[in-house]
Amino acid sequence: MNTPRGKGLSFARRIYAPRTLGVSMGFFTVAVSLYQVNAPLWLWPLVLFNAIAWPHLAYQLAKRSAYPYKAEWRNLLTDSLSGGFWVGAMGFSMLPSVTVLAMMAMHNIAAGGTRLMLQGFVAQAAGAAISILALSPVINLDNNAIQIYACLPVLVVYPIFIGWMSHQLALKLWEHRNILSELSRTDSLTGLINHGSWKDLLEAEFVKSQEQQHHCTIALIDIDHFKSINDTHGHIMGDTVLKNMSEALSENLRDTDLAGRYGGDEFCIILPNTSAGQASEILERLRLRVKENTDALLPDLNVSLSIGIAPYQPHITDSAMWLNEADKALYIAKTSGRNQVVSIEDHSPERLRLSVQN
Repeated sequence: MNTPRGKGLSFARRIYAPRTLGVSMGFFTVAVSLYQVNAPLWLWPLVLFNAIAWPHLAYQLAKRSAYPYKAEWRNLLTDSLSGGFWVGAMGFSMLPSVTVLAMMAMHNIAAGGTRLMLQGFVAQAAGAAISILALSPVINLDNNAIQIYACLPVLVVYPIFIGWMSHQLALKLWEHRNILSELSRTDSLTGLINHGSWKDLLEAEFVKSQEQQHHCTIALIDIDHFKSINDTHGHIMGDTVLKNMSEALSENLRDTDLAGRYGGDEFCIILPNTSAGQASEILERLRLRVKENTDALLPDLNVSLSIGIAPYQPHITDSAMWLNEADKALYIAKTSGRNQVVSIEDHSPERLRLSVQN
């Protein structure tokens, strides 16, 4: 449906129902006025065709066209041309004429904006001119009670229907906007929050922690020897490992925890209202869950995690520094044997310097 033809077909389908309702209800407005001016008999089959057959024919013309959007645009201008013709055929009776022209203007601007509305006015003028040349109608601007009653259904029901259609379209656009917004925040492979969005959440959590001085811990996770997994088993299996990691995060973290893909084989987590000790317990369970899990296709493939965690502390001045603390803890986990959870709280600056030097 993202192709030009698909969009054109969608446009034609959207116009189909309003046109069907509009011409069928407009039939009574036009028919009463034609009867009042003693219109020629040959006009009656034409007005019946316009009310009954034309909506379905117009849809088929657009549907079968190589360019449905252009075909439907022509159909809309044909609607306007016929509307102008019926205005002339009714002798330009004031209320029926205004009703027909206003409803068509509403339809055109809802379907194609100002451009279609202006083109529709030109087509209506052309239709009125054709009716004058073909019928030489007697101009009768007066209205009687029957004509007024015949206009009421169109004046009441059709605007409500157009309003309802516009509301449904607005709801769909809102839904699509939310979907696009979600996609812009999500990593396409794992379905987790992407790097940029996670860092935005980290910044917000840092501000909250700084202002309220409550516990919050972040973690960086690295899949051990992931390059070897790709080199040995191929990138498809590597992608499978990343997806399995995403599932493990979803199953083992709490609803309040915010997991994201930091990049490559690294993942990141914000654990709100969580001390370093609590975070260590949660992430240790995650590490064991991943370690014990085996893939049915490759039972000999063992995946392990190195995890570095850093609680918020008053000396941390910004979110980048906080993230750097977690990165230091991850570095220690990787350089001291991997497959473990390391908290930066458990390492003095002197031990950290020795670990970095080694």
